[in-house]
Amino acid sequence: MSAKIPAVVSHLVSDEAKKMIDVVAKFVEEECIPADTVLEAQIGEGDSRWENHPSVIEELKEKAKKLGIWNMFLPKSHYKESPGWSNLEYGIMAEWLGRSRSASEACNCAAPDTGNMEVLAKYGNDAQKQQWLRPLMDGKIRSAFLMTEPQVASSDATNIEMDIRREGNEYVLNGQKWWSSGAGDPRCKIYIVMGKTDKNNKDPYRQQSVVLVPADTPGIKINRMLKVYGYDDAPHGHGHLTFTNVRVPVSNMVLGEGRGFEIIQGRLGPGRIHHAMRCIGASEVALDWMLVRVNDESKKPFGKLLREHGVIIEWIAKSRIEIDSARLIVLNAAHKMDLLGPKRALKEIAQAKVLIPQTALTVIDRAIQSYGGAGVCQDTPLANMWAGIRTLRLADGPDEVHLQQLGRNENKRGRETKEKHHRQQAKTAELMKKYGTTTAQPGARIRHAAKI
Repeated sequence: MSAKIPAVVSHLVSDEAKKMIDVVAKFVEEECIPADTVLEAQIGEGDSRWENHPSVIEELKEKAKKLGIWNMFLPKSHYKESPGWSNLEYGIMAEWLGRSRSASEACNCAAPDTGNMEVLAKYGNDAQKQQWLRPLMDGKIRSAFLMTEPQVASSDATNIEMDIRREGNEYVLNGQKWWSSGAGDPRCKIYIVMGKTDKNNKDPYRQQSVVLVPADTPGIKINRMLKVYGYDDAPHGHGHLTFTNVRVPVSNMVLGEGRGFEIIQGRLGPGRIHHAMRCIGASEVALDWMLVRVNDESKKPFGKLLREHGVIIEWIAKSRIEIDSARLIVLNAAHKMDLLGPKRALKEIAQAKVLIPQTALTVIDRAIQSYGGAGVCQDTPLANMWAGIRTLRLADGPDEVHLQQLGRNENKRGRETKEKHHRQQAKTAELMKKYGTTTAQPGARIRHAAKI
């Protein structure tokens, strides 16, 4: 499988990482994908879905540990707890994990735990790491990240209202959170919560802080679990929670008061890359399912096999081009992070964040269309995949926020570009005068280039 690494980045992947990519790919193909249906069956139906922890996951985790494919996501350039892979190398591994529902958790590389472990590894103190990072890295517990709120436009995180007030040696939290992914899992033991400790600070980016809140702290109520296009994602789930006078020790503050934005930006950058590469993996799965369908000898609309219809072949070709192009966008962002860190790779991360979910949705939609009615029901994983990936156009910042930032930064070249054009036009005028040439008709240069 390592032979499929794009040639343009192959030299950036160590021999050890290439071997590990082969191990991950084999594990996903031979162990995880066959176990996905078992996972669904063990989760079951009804209220018990929130209590049934699938035993197949624990068996997969033990196999992954023995193979050494565990906690691969922590990049070697930033964390002493890292297993030694770069963002780019893990990105290729994450693509394989994205092909299976069970694979990421089986390798202890599932969101939101990955981002939360990065927060604790990068910003947590020794006591916080010992209490929460160690069991998370061992896969003994799970976690949730609580930032988004139902009553405000959380796409602008400065709007967040949860009140975090210090009283003596405690912080008291009051407010609501929703889309708290992972909060439904009985193994979820710790919430990483963002709120305001100084709402009157003149700097809107210094008002927020991040606090560690044990899930069993008195005053926390899970109001409901939210559905994504009808899917509840049990037992993981996405919770709507209320905090009423929730008290935690001041030692649960991460990094310090007013450092919340710094923490979440450090958390979201790598997470966006992980999501994007898993989307690439899902796109490959969708394309595989489409190939299975269009080569099914029993399906002959209008007297011909699906593959004999020209539009289907075009879908396959476009999907191949789009997937391979999208992969390069993500790997470029991952490499930029390896070289300069997440803060210096914001443009590349934003490009990946916007492009890849849209690409994946397009490919998955074609696969759904090729299956007809079967594509929108539970007989294939395609409908569930589409629903999950559609949320990524909102999660970690909606597309519009990233596009606005990208557009503004790109437009900063406007004056420089205008001046360059003026210089070129002035030079053209000089040359026209020198050679006694008359002014060309508008568009002539473009037409000439087209002929070439």
